[in-house]
Amino acid sequence: MNDRQLLRYSRHLLLPEIDLAGQEKLMHASVLIVGAGGLGSPAALYLAASGIGKLVICDHDRVDLTNLQRQILHETAAIGRLKADSAQDTLRRINPDIQIVSLPQRASIGLLTKEVYEVDAVVDACDNFPTRHAINQVCLKYRKPLISGAVMRFDGQVTVFDLRQQESPCYHCLFPESGESEDPNCALMGVFSPLAGIIGCMQAAETIKVLIGMGETLNGRLLLLNGLNMQWRSLKLQKDPACPACGPNRPRRGQVAVQSL
Repeated sequence: MNDRQLLRYSRHLLLPEIDLAGQEKLMHASVLIVGAGGLGSPAALYLAASGIGKLVICDHDRVDLTNLQRQILHETAAIGRLKADSAQDTLRRINPDIQIVSLPQRASIGLLTKEVYEVDAVVDACDNFPTRHAINQVCLKYRKPLISGAVMRFDGQVTVFDLRQQESPCYHCLFPESGESEDPNCALMGVFSPLAGIIGCMQAAETIKVLIGMGETLNGRLLLLNGLNMQWRSLKLQKDPACPACGPNRPRRGQVAVQSL
């Protein structure tokens, strides 16, 4: 770490839970963020500012005027641009010392299989169930920690699936594919913009904790936030022994039981 980096990260270095060793772990870490929208924006900004060595931003969508109310990675001039490219430019301005990779593609099984293998943690900031389940399956395959968040209207939730741990539940344990209806849509339901910032920032915090190995993460706990009264609820999550994704009858190692998107 050079003198400039020592100054940039000095407030982290003052924390004994992080210190020089923890900051160096962050600088050598790589994270995949799936989705550069309302959740991915604050998560990416804080992870970049905190010095994560490599951030991979996956999003096939383009910036729209309706995104700007909550997707703070993008400015008005970015309307029409690919979100992954817009995010890359913003994050490079935030921290030019780290590597930012733009992946303006759909998060297909093939793409996820390649990218998840190469990173240390995955932030699920997408907005649809098929992609979330695909991310879960690939993270299970490679035993990578998955930091999950979601927001809708005035409700937010965040949790960690630390799939490095055998006893950890997975996303499928919480939201079985067979139990889902249609995906909720922000365009129809609406979303309170600061709520995306709160949950996205918590995803960044949990990612840093996972990478350094400090404190107690949200693995095995689901936090629910009501943005209207700012009350939190904490629910304990347990591994489903009958889960087809992570239970005894899960696919053999090397297989992924999700259709390509």
